Amino acid sequence: MNTKRITTEIAQAADAIRAGQLVAVPTETVYGLAGNGLDPAAVAQIYEIKGRPAVKPLSLMVHDASAMARYCADVPPAAYTLAEAFWPGPLTMVMPRGPEVSDVTCAGLDTVGVRMPSHTVVQQVIRESGVAFAAPSANLSGKPSPTNAQDVFTDMDGRLPLILDGGECDVGVESTVVSVVGDKPTLFRPGHITLEDLERALG
Repeated sequence: MNTKRITTEIAQAADAIRAGQLVAVPTETVYGLAGNGLDPAAVAQIYEIKGRPAVKPLSLMVHDASAMARYCADVPPAAYTLAEAFWPGPLTMVMPRGPEVSDVTCAGLDTVGVRMPSHTVVQQVIRESGVAFAAPSANLSGKPSPTNAQDVFTDMDGRLPLILDGGECDVGVESTVVSVVGDKPTLFRPGHITLEDLERALG
């Protein structure tokens, strides 16, 4: 496969993802290996190309906070509070998943992580495609997470059709992951948004 680097071809990237292909996309944290998160075959490709264990769930990228109600079976009040404080931005929230989300995406779990990235390029691609993205970091498992298109190309040349070059990532580390399932939010993975930030937002 010939891997092509593109810069402004938003529609081309969106069409590819809608057609079940994978595209590396920029976010404010790291570059993501994006596929249609509602398509089990596309998600299976992500696991295969990355060499990611199938027991590790993927989260969804959305372009609007209202998408939480579409992809989650229940959206707790804390999720809306945190979305207002930190979205768009480097925060992934874990909630009960809805029936539209692929079982493959969630590794068989009854929850799904949802994030609204702030990078304008990936926001445009999500909006144009009309689907939510499963998009873990665009590197081979065990390798450093990529923060620019060349990093992605080093790992992914010949493994996917398109790399959408949106420049260097601003944050450079993966998103903070917090579960809002149950009575008390739980920090799963620290990131740019700190525990103290979350506590302040939730009061």
